[in-house]
Amino acid sequence: MPPNKAARIRSAKQTATGLAFLAPNILGFLAFTLLPLVFSLVLAFTNWDIRFHNQFKPDSVLKFVGFANFTGIFKDPDFFRYFGNTLYLMMGIPVGIAGSLGAALLLVKDTRGGSRRVWATVICTGVLTAGVVMLVLAGRGATAMTVVLMGVLGLFLVGGTGGGVSVYRTLFYIPNFTAGVAVFILWKKLYSDIGPINNALAAPLQNLTGIVRGTSPAVFEHGMTALFLALAALVIFAMTRRLFRSWRDGETGTAALFIPLILISVPAVVSARFAGTLALHFPLAVFALTLVAQIFISVREGQAYATTKWKGSGDSLMAGGATLVASFVMLGLALAARGLPALAAKEAGIETPDWLGGYDWAKPSLMIMGLWASIGSNNMLLYIAGLTNIPPELYEAADIDGASKFQRFWHITWPQLAPITFFIFIMSVIGGLQGGFEPARTMTQGGPAGSTTTLSYFIYTQGFETGRFGSASGVAWTLFAMVFAVTMLNWKFGSKYVND
Repeated sequence: MPPNKAARIRSAKQTATGLAFLAPNILGFLAFTLLPLVFSLVLAFTNWDIRFHNQFKPDSVLKFVGFANFTGIFKDPDFFRYFGNTLYLMMGIPVGIAGSLGAALLLVKDTRGGSRRVWATVICTGVLTAGVVMLVLAGRGATAMTVVLMGVLGLFLVGGTGGGVSVYRTLFYIPNFTAGVAVFILWKKLYSDIGPINNALAAPLQNLTGIVRGTSPAVFEHGMTALFLALAALVIFAMTRRLFRSWRDGETGTAALFIPLILISVPAVVSARFAGTLALHFPLAVFALTLVAQIFISVREGQAYATTKWKGSGDSLMAGGATLVASFVMLGLALAARGLPALAAKEAGIETPDWLGGYDWAKPSLMIMGLWASIGSNNMLLYIAGLTNIPPELYEAADIDGASKFQRFWHITWPQLAPITFFIFIMSVIGGLQGGFEPARTMTQGGPAGSTTTLSYFIYTQGFETGRFGSASGVAWTLFAMVFAVTMLNWKFGSKYVND
């Protein structure tokens, strides 16, 4: 046999062997990924409704409807409502990222002492402190759950002190080891009326009731409300001023200036829509005056250094998103402070929340659960890896220059972590757009009154509860378009315009 023919036969056998090993994976991809995707894309252009197109109604004809399913989505008020729910839940993303960064900063430090005697002393001190605190709480009439939670906290502190930072890292990462449905069922029990969370909050809320009843209502309705509104206005003012200063210094481009300004304007405009008091217009007035003043200064002074219009877009986008969330938190606290006197005036006083059954509490409940899971997630590991790769000579140079801890973080740590932060932010946004189905299905069934129905759960209800598979496929591919747009944002700005 000629050598060339033998080589071809041997190569063909090797290729066939490789394909045989890959066949299960390829067939699985075709059967469970590619074909369903193509089928759903075809469905998105049809009027398939299982109520009318099934074996019991042979006369019904499946029709091609073009883009009717897509145009019908934007005429459906439920779509925008559930899209708003999705965006609402996504406002926890900056808080989760900040929590992951804070946990990483703490977990890169060694928590053990320098000798066994020091370890033993610290552990004994921790045990005695936790025991004394638990006895004090029990003597002051605290609930048993409060005492137990304090004991668990003391156990974590002592365990981390004795076992080192690896114990803390393991404890923080535990939520990622557990199955999602099991965690959701656990939190549903925690949120129940007689659950540990409400048992722990009962006594503090009764004490707060006494404080509010013994204080003039004006302190909360005007004083505390004005305080939180002033903080919201301060956050908006500081970030707007910082964005214009970065633009004038050539650190950010024109497009990178106006995109976060749009995000910052959202809570300022929304604050003016709250009814009840003219004071809620204050953040909007501060934003408008700051914007006009900064534009006037920028036009007069101009940019000190010419730069591309998209430079610094990643950092500016993250800063705008964080400002949006912080402003909304302050506005929410202002509204809560304004309503405290009315809640305390009830016969039962300030009651524990109906976490999953109350329209106003259902979404915050899911956000709290999401924050608990996200702080110790893979984001924390990414930040730990990034922190360990920062050159130590940068910190040594900062120490020689007399930089404070905050200056070290702001001028060294944060810029070095900017690419990681932008990657985490983009991936969190993609996950937020796609998420919300599992907790809604397990804990609230999308209620109460649709307050926890997200786009992913809306696709499920459209397809598998009402049987409108054509419409459900249209919503699914609309969601895909949103995720694709965010992915393109990451592709354009992820490496070129972050920390450049």
